[in-house]
Amino acid sequence: MGREEKERFPEKLGNSVRAISDYLGIGLQIAVSFAFFVFLGYWADTQFGTSPLFLFVGVVVGMGGMVLVLMKIIKIANTKK
Repeated sequence: MGREEKERFPEKLGNSVRAISDYLGIGLQIAVSFAFFVFLGYWADTQFGTSPLFLFVGVVVGMGGMVLVLMKIIKIANTKK
């Protein structure tokens, strides 16, 4: 490794860590929002005795939320370019 590469290594590492943290944050946001609505639907099914109905509603709403989050992220990424 040359001297220039050693000097630029912390900068490259910092950029990589920032990019990874952005993607992990997006993934976590999508997973948590989906899981929240699925578990909410499951809970509603146990409370009202409607076995798969609210679970399916939770899955659909969770997927809709995932699509909205992804659309928001794509819109932000397109405006940065």
